[in-house]
Amino acid sequence: MNRFLQSLRLTLAALVFFAALLALPLSMAWGATTAAVVQDVRPVHWARPLDRRINLYRMAPDLYRSALPSARDWPALQALGIATVINFYQRGDEQWLKDPQVVQVHLPLRTDRIDDADVIEALRSIRQAQSRGRVLIHCKHGQNRTGLMAAMYRVIYQNWSKEQALAEMRGGGFGGQERMADAERYLREADIPALRLALASGACSTSTWALCALRERLLGMIEP
Repeated sequence: MNRFLQSLRLTLAALVFFAALLALPLSMAWGATTAAVVQDVRPVHWARPLDRRINLYRMAPDLYRSALPSARDWPALQALGIATVINFYQRGDEQWLKDPQVVQVHLPLRTDRIDDADVIEALRSIRQAQSRGRVLIHCKHGQNRTGLMAAMYRVIYQNWSKEQALAEMRGGGFGGQERMADAERYLREADIPALRLALASGACSTSTWALCALRERLLGMIEP
């Protein structure tokens, strides 16, 4: 009897062991699936993807961001009601954008040498353009230059924290994280109250010694 009970215990132990082995891959697969679902959850306030082929996202009802479009992309952008295109890339938009009713604003930027004057000019251009209708901002890839201006717009006009804006910049699906160091550094170090004050006052920079400020003073002295 004792021998029978011992054999029964060994058999049950073996069955439990093999059942655990069979369940392990299923558990791992379920865990991976659950993790993928969790990672795919997108905060509702982040930019919404519209066309990943050109990195086109909707930031707000009247503001969109993208990589450099081509002529074949214009019908879709036109359908969105884009009235102004603001370009941070070195090359202008004349080659692909032929619609004379669309305002083109060209503000070429480099994030490795960007300053407050650049950011103020870009943000002021966006806000002025929004008064005329929907706006598209873009650079070449729609990542670091566009990403920085989108983040600054979030912080200055939508009252996001720097941490919230950085999270969207990194995790929003725009790509280019390996080139974001300069943009992230500017955002972390930016004096937000000073930028808001300059934007409200009409100043071209947060510094009275900025080149644009010196140029304005010089012109004021020359003009009668």
